[in-house]
Amino acid sequence: MQTFLFAGASSAIAQCTAKILQDKGHKVIGISTKPNTYNYNEFYQIESYAFGSFPLINEEIHGLVYFPGTINLKPFHRLTAEEFNADLNINSLGAVAFTQAYLNNIKKVNLASVVFISTVAVSTGLPFHSSISLAKGALEGLTKALAAELAPTIRVNCVAPSLVNTPLGDKFVNSPEKVEAMQKRNPLRKIGEAADIANAIAFLLGNESNWISGQTIAVDGGMNNLKNG
Repeated sequence: MQTFLFAGASSAIAQCTAKILQDKGHKVIGISTKPNTYNYNEFYQIESYAFGSFPLINEEIHGLVYFPGTINLKPFHRLTAEEFNADLNINSLGAVAFTQAYLNNIKKVNLASVVFISTVAVSTGLPFHSSISLAKGALEGLTKALAAELAPTIRVNCVAPSLVNTPLGDKFVNSPEKVEAMQKRNPLRKIGEAADIANAIAFLLGNESNWISGQTIAVDGGMNNLKNG
């Protein structure tokens, strides 16, 4: 049995990933700013994902996943400094704080894995995504830098989805017309499901991916590099 620790554990993708791992006999500990709505083996509710906010955990941890994210889409000229800072704090600096808080825990095991969550917008370039692209782009840079620094005993990778049918993206798929429009934008004519992303995360946490590090894996129906149409 291995132990995995999730920040942003209340998200649909986090809960789906937890079930995959628990079904394999592993232990999953959840941390969230929201109340627990899933049967984690252990759970901690915290005030924020800022530095110094994470609970002390003494046991060995085989994998970390940072799930928190935002979808703040606006024209560039309408985004405020506060909004840029908020997106950066939640998406990137929170990942730094989380990883630093449990770095000693993952250093205790032979080969640990860290997984971050980015977005297709970083590699593709989408209008109205300047704030989230800035924040997640920093996260992809962190992925490579940490992978180099922590090798060979800790692997660090990133998953970059397109739109996924979860509560976070609900406002983009809350009508048949919106669903059809989003499907037409995707080369595979599909909106992602939580399981699509969870399976990729579980793979990167497992021994099956033990020769993969420093990568951003696109799970997006081909949006990042296929011409649609």
